[in-house]
Amino acid sequence: MPRLQKNDNFIDKTFTVLADIILKVLPTSKEEKQAFYYYRDGMSAQSEGEYAEALENYYEALVLEEDPYDRSYILYNIGLIYASNGEHIKALEYYHQALELNAQLPQALNNIAVIYHYQGLKAAKNKDLHTSKLMFDKAAKYWEQAIILAPNNYIEAQNWLKTTGRFYNVNQ
Repeated sequence: MPRLQKNDNFIDKTFTVLADIILKVLPTSKEEKQAFYYYRDGMSAQSEGEYAEALENYYEALVLEEDPYDRSYILYNIGLIYASNGEHIKALEYYHQALELNAQLPQALNNIAVIYHYQGLKAAKNKDLHTSKLMFDKAAKYWEQAIILAPNNYIEAQNWLKTTGRFYNVNQ
């Protein structure tokens, strides 16, 4: 049973209806269906800013979901919640777990880079130039990987890499 959505907009309703139809048609196990329901409810709660509820649903989905690709997206979404709450170390853990299961996840690479860039800015503000350089170099490494996977995305990151001279591996 889908959770009650507070902001019942057309897109959310359409997604829920289509997802339910697809699940009924596809030959999936009871556990796979249940995992998807938890994942869908987690996404719905997350979009409404109900992060505790979203995390509960994502953790339930992780228990049931066996497919590594699907698990990577659950882990990625958990990372998003921790990052949005300022828990960057936890967010990094979940983004890295997602990448272990799905190395083709540029959004996780981007978000890791964003956290390292933020840490670099904080270190620079505190005049810790050594840590700042290390964090900016880490950010560059992850942004490069994200850009290789999605060359038309992350334009601001591409510009930052170029202006700071950190564009190492990408042919542009």
